[in-house]
Amino acid sequence: MIEQFISWVARRNFATAVSFSGGGKAFLPDQPRDCSCLLYIHIPFCEQLCPYCSFNRITFDENLCHEYFHALRNEVRLYKAKGFDFSGVYVGGGTPTVIADELIATIEVVKSCFSIREISVETNPNHLTDRNVGLLKQAGVNRLSVGVQSFNDGLLKTMERYEKYGSGGTIAGRLKDIGGVFDTLNADMIFNFPGQTREILAGDLEMLLGTDVDQVTYYPLMISDVTRLLLEKAMGRTDRKMEKEFYRLIVDRLVPLYDYSSAWCFSKKKGMIDEYVVDYGDYAGLGSGAIGYLSGTCYANNFSVRDYIDRVNRGEIPVAASRDFTLRDRIMYDFVMKLFGGKLSSNSMCEKYGSSWKSAVFPALAAFRAIGAIGYDSAADEYYLTPKGRYYWVVIMREFFTAVNNFRDFCRA
Repeated sequence: MIEQFISWVARRNFATAVSFSGGGKAFLPDQPRDCSCLLYIHIPFCEQLCPYCSFNRITFDENLCHEYFHALRNEVRLYKAKGFDFSGVYVGGGTPTVIADELIATIEVVKSCFSIREISVETNPNHLTDRNVGLLKQAGVNRLSVGVQSFNDGLLKTMERYEKYGSGGTIAGRLKDIGGVFDTLNADMIFNFPGQTREILAGDLEMLLGTDVDQVTYYPLMISDVTRLLLEKAMGRTDRKMEKEFYRLIVDRLVPLYDYSSAWCFSKKKGMIDEYVVDYGDYAGLGSGAIGYLSGTCYANNFSVRDYIDRVNRGEIPVAASRDFTLRDRIMYDFVMKLFGGKLSSNSMCEKYGSSWKSAVFPALAAFRAIGAIGYDSAADEYYLTPKGRYYWVVIMREFFTAVNNFRDFCRA
């Protein structure tokens, strides 16, 4: 009952937060000067459109893709001309490595424009070729995140990934082959697929541990309202009855060997994670359908790839929608995101918002402390998630990303 209530409250609040309603001209916010920022770059092209994915993506078209990367590099230069600087870059998709040479050229432009210290790139298993891995390493990529989802051949076939990306055994073997090449090799996994059983998940975990990857991101299935229909047609109906049990199984198997980097990310050493919102309070979103958050304003770029290219080539920043967060919204956003990473520094919140920050989150903070989800370390003056609280935050973040996915559907429509 508690999880259902948390889910309902989070769904209602996040749906409002990312609605981008209220009119007004969309604009690019200023970069805050008192903190480091991340550059997020979105590549929307995929060779195979998976039925559960709600990110902005289109089927790969080589000519259009070349055009897109050219425009993307121009957008990077537009941000440089406006005085922006970034300390890290995260390239997501879609499939960023769909044309590796174009990606490398884009990374080189980013490095020439900004003070980049760390680079993370997403990819798919079929792109783990010796050439691609070598190019990414030479370009200075610190972290490679591989979309595995599952090693179970039956699930891979129903989600239409088996023929394109290979069997679970083939994928596991390639992960082993490139172990140690990058500072961090992450395996992106998903639990609570339709048809997934405890035995299938246990098998996934066994094979995963055999790869000895540096990091594991184990998401609960998160689908938008539109994607839900596609998923049901391909894989069947979703059911959250087993979600909590699945999460406990994942924690039991991974935590002895990995530390928590977030409620659903497990790492052997410190480094970047997929949920960059934990370590970077502000981030710019470049590329078609990218979402950014700067100085308390959330904004989104054009979702049409063609419109995005045309606007950038005219010298415009292609922002399509923006929304200013109230002070309370900003405080609540930091409260949720920092605790998702495991702990929240009271001193840091005071420095950013003043001593009254607690009054803005008092109902939520008091409620979660009352049910044993949040603890307090008086020596460090920080709040932290308890083992019970970690699953509650999985529920909260699942609803957050579902709300963002619904917003993407709205923009595409």
